[in-house]
Amino acid sequence: MLQLDPATTALLTVECQNGVVGDDSALPELAKEARASGMLARVAALVAAAHRAEVQVLHAVAERRPDGRGANSNARLFGAAAKLPVQQLSGTHAVRVAPPIEVAEADLIVRRLHGLSPMAGTDLDPLLRNLGCRTLVVTGVSANVAVPNTVFDAVNLGYRVVVPADAIAGVPAAYTAEVLRNSLSLVATVTTTEEVLNAWT
Repeated sequence: MLQLDPATTALLTVECQNGVVGDDSALPELAKEARASGMLARVAALVAAAHRAEVQVLHAVAERRPDGRGANSNARLFGAAAKLPVQQLSGTHAVRVAPPIEVAEADLIVRRLHGLSPMAGTDLDPLLRNLGCRTLVVTGVSANVAVPNTVFDAVNLGYRVVVPADAIAGVPAAYTAEVLRNSLSLVATVTTTEEVLNAWT
């Protein structure tokens, strides 16, 4: 049975923001997969359960200044993102956490203006350490880029990482299963939303 001590566990949502998984997403294929697969609803259920169990919840949001200052330009992905019709601009609807996920007053929002990971070059690691977190439950998108980066960075920093397989998404859907099987399962505990919910009830 999965053991997740609320006192030393935190739940992280990765890029579960309107401009990524919402109705007006810059990445409609990814948003469609996040919703059609039930991933977004399961993340919302995990967040609600974490709130009830007094597990710290953090939301990692990717955003960009209107002038692009400080943003990366060293990969094709960044150039493509800068040309999308929906921009993840600081302070806009696009960078707010998407429904049906509910943000509680005690939740922490970790914003980044650069890079591929919410862990590298942000406040996430020191916040987790100050909170006494030893185990990080990682959810969200995408299984293509941000989620693997988060998992590897967290493992490198000494955290135990738990990934509910049905609470992450990427495109195509088959790729998510391959990343879980061939990469994330080697460094993290791959489980299900139901098992995490059971651990917190």
